[in-house]
Amino acid sequence: MTTPADELQRVFRTLSDPTRIRILRLVETEPLVVQELMEVLGMTQSRVSRHLGILRDAGLVEDRRDGTFVSYRFDPPKDATWQEAWQLVCRRLADDPTAQRDAAALAQVLEARSSGSRNFFDSIGAEWDSLRTVFNDGELRSRAISRLAEPGQKILDVGTGTGILALDLARLGMDVIGVDNSTSMLEAAQAKRDAQPQGRGSVTFERAEAHELPFPDGHVDAVLAHMVLHSLASPLDAITEMARVVRTEGRVIVADFVAHRHEWMRNELGVLWLGFDIDAVSGWFREAGLDTPEIEVHEPEGRGRELPATFIASATKPGS
Repeated sequence: MTTPADELQRVFRTLSDPTRIRILRLVETEPLVVQELMEVLGMTQSRVSRHLGILRDAGLVEDRRDGTFVSYRFDPPKDATWQEAWQLVCRRLADDPTAQRDAAALAQVLEARSSGSRNFFDSIGAEWDSLRTVFNDGELRSRAISRLAEPGQKILDVGTGTGILALDLARLGMDVIGVDNSTSMLEAAQAKRDAQPQGRGSVTFERAEAHELPFPDGHVDAVLAHMVLHSLASPLDAITEMARVVRTEGRVIVADFVAHRHEWMRNELGVLWLGFDIDAVSGWFREAGLDTPEIEVHEPEGRGRELPATFIASATKPGS
């Protein structure tokens, strides 16, 4: 039988090495692979992996396989002793110089991760329209649109790309703001808008990052992110921003791939994530302050390339 003293000793033994504390603080901020932890910490793979093994055995980190990569994320302890110990660690290290250096190094790693995806999309620009048809994008786009309400609403299309979804929504009478971080994508979207009628609604395009939207709280009636999360460094941060800018009782709608192992998508479609676990997506919605999402999973039709399943998740922002 484990006594309180035994549990306390286990906590102290696990947290006795400062490297393990540094790792926990990093993967609490963002799921990271071993290579990224090596870059931030300036340590060898064997040393980082050894400490991750100890933390995993202690139930403090969970791993998730993404194709050939394994990412690690902080799993908040349920036990009161662990919670009190971790709260003490966080309070005491709030102004620690090493912790601040780690945070700065992590920011650089995440920027490099995001830049890789952004450079991919900048390089293909308008060619994306033909490239994305490989995964039967039109049908999924129609399903996402069906989650929206009547014309006249203000809609934010996050990761608008070449503006296909934004223009579809405008033709249905909605006023749409399309944002993307790729200049060449936005140029293609603007050219497409200028070359065809918008219908009853309107479309404007702006350059913005999904995790830092340039709009006030409650600015729009609904937000969509259609096949976008898999190209973002931090999907949770993006969903949190979407929840911030949508009004109370407004909806956030996300369509993307279910977790898969189709490695060809990294090079051909510029993805950072090989899909997502449905439970993780549901947790991100709740963590962002949204209701538990309704999630539909759609199996691939099997035409052409081997494709993963897709999902559409939608949730309402509750009132205060």
